[in-house]
Amino acid sequence: MAQIVPDTQHRGLVSALPPQLQDLALLARFDRPIGWWLLFWPGAWGVLLAGGEDRWGLIAWLLVGAVAMRGAGCVYNDIVDADIDRKVARTAARPVASGRVSKKAAGFWLLALCLVGLIVLLQLRWQAQIVALGSLLPVAAYPFMKRITWWPQAWLGLVFSWAALVGWVEVRGDGLPTLALLYAGSIAWVIGYDTIYALQDREDDALVGVRSAALRLGSHVRSGVAAFYAIAVASWACAFWLVRWDWLALLALIPIAVHLAWQVLTLDAADGGNALARFRANRFAGLLMALACWVVGNA
Repeated sequence: MAQIVPDTQHRGLVSALPPQLQDLALLARFDRPIGWWLLFWPGAWGVLLAGGEDRWGLIAWLLVGAVAMRGAGCVYNDIVDADIDRKVARTAARPVASGRVSKKAAGFWLLALCLVGLIVLLQLRWQAQIVALGSLLPVAAYPFMKRITWWPQAWLGLVFSWAALVGWVEVRGDGLPTLALLYAGSIAWVIGYDTIYALQDREDDALVGVRSAALRLGSHVRSGVAAFYAIAVASWACAFWLVRWDWLALLALIPIAVHLAWQVLTLDAADGGNALARFRANRFAGLLMALACWVVGNA
């Protein structure tokens, strides 16, 4: 029987599914939409900052792709990490780790989700398709990063920011310095919010030997997250400046800068519930950045 893990948002359609389908939905994290929003937002930023104000169909396809590929990534991650997940309180109830879903069944589910991603891929022009396919190797390597580096959040930043590259290249093929700054800022943002997320697992990670930025930063987690968020905002400001040489353009970043500052100032590293709430708040941060990109990219 499916179990609700501590960070689930187990509501609505997912809770009404039959047990077997419910396990597949939980395996793809359909009960936790925050993940696909965080994967989606950088793609929307790339489209909007590139001037694609009339490309709402493209943005919708990117959302569908984010849902499918985030789900696929979670299934792949759970297959690879099943042994580790069994030893961590927050993840022990996951379908593969608990044995409710076999690795073979999970593999078929992974294939089905990838087929949805393929449909989205075929909606893009060939240049953007090549960029999108370039993400496969970093995605495949991600589950192993926590075993070899204290900064798996940095690798996650590379992966979860990739949609910015796809969205931009789909709209235009020039302005690569702007794109590089947008991408760099997104990576720093991901490192910041995923470090907050990792606070929930610090004790268990230390016991099983899993590495994370939350453990590496120790008592300096808040200042570390603040530094990464500051790098993100500074990178985005430079990207905006290249798009529109006007100090007024930088004002569009004030809402997200204030929001990220609020996360840091109210973060309680010892409270898992507080950390989870601040992590989830980045769905709204992504929206604020999207609005800023829309203002600057279409001014």
